[in-house]
Amino acid sequence: MARLIPFIFVLLWSTGFIGARFGLPYAEPATFLFVRMLANIAIFAVLALFLKSSLPTGKARFHCFMTGMLIHGLYLGGTYYGIYLGMPAGLCALLVGLQPVLTAIILMLLGQERLVLSQWLGLCLGILGISLVLQGNMSWQQDSHQLAAYACAGLALLGITLGTLYQKRYCSQVDLVGGSLYQYMMAAMVFAPVMLTAETMQIEWNLTFSLTLAWLVLGVSVTAVWLLLYMVKHGEASKVASTFYLVPPVTALEAWLVFNETFDAFSALGFLLAAMAVYLVMRKPKSKFTPEKALASAR
Repeated sequence: MARLIPFIFVLLWSTGFIGARFGLPYAEPATFLFVRMLANIAIFAVLALFLKSSLPTGKARFHCFMTGMLIHGLYLGGTYYGIYLGMPAGLCALLVGLQPVLTAIILMLLGQERLVLSQWLGLCLGILGISLVLQGNMSWQQDSHQLAAYACAGLALLGITLGTLYQKRYCSQVDLVGGSLYQYMMAAMVFAPVMLTAETMQIEWNLTFSLTLAWLVLGVSVTAVWLLLYMVKHGEASKVASTFYLVPPVTALEAWLVFNETFDAFSALGFLLAAMAVYLVMRKPKSKFTPEKALASAR
């Protein structure tokens, strides 16, 4: 079952991009995410009470707030605004899929992690795959704000990369339920001022939006995020990051089936190369230096 967790996570995580496209026609990004965070807080508060989870205190609480700002605030905020500005869900997932490359670079700067040749080949294949997709022809919902959409995707990439590294370094011993509760509280505080100052705060409550919100809360915020934090806690940072290479092709396939988001042969080849990169990056290095030791040396 432990070996299946990364693939279950990929299936659930990819639907987050699809859910964003489903829900954004009925609510603006920060408003949508604020309501989602409130639902998350309510669920995790009940879980914490029922499971008698220990709530982080002192520095641990601060670290949970920081993780929440990065993983849920910057990552989700950048993703939702990118899709809101017209970026295809598959393309947004692919750009955020640069996380393994950025993770490897950061870990090497922090410590002495060394990747074997096959892992470097995997990273290069991932970059090549992303380049092919960008060169290809993918259908945008609108193309008048492409630069801003790319900037939002970049913010999301930075948030999820730094967030997973920060979680691994400072929150690995924190109770998952109690820690998640504080993370979602912080994310709500990130989205609230944006919602109040830059959006109309109007929501069209209908069956589609309600079901989308329910799935994003239960399927993604609860189940997928728990699986992500579990992998971060029990696995090597670069290998956890490498699972995100699988998210773009799965998201692109789902977006094609659900929204008819088209892509050409260059894009299809790029997604294939990105998927191939997963196997190479996830191979256990023979080097004595691992991401775990690199993070430990940076403490």
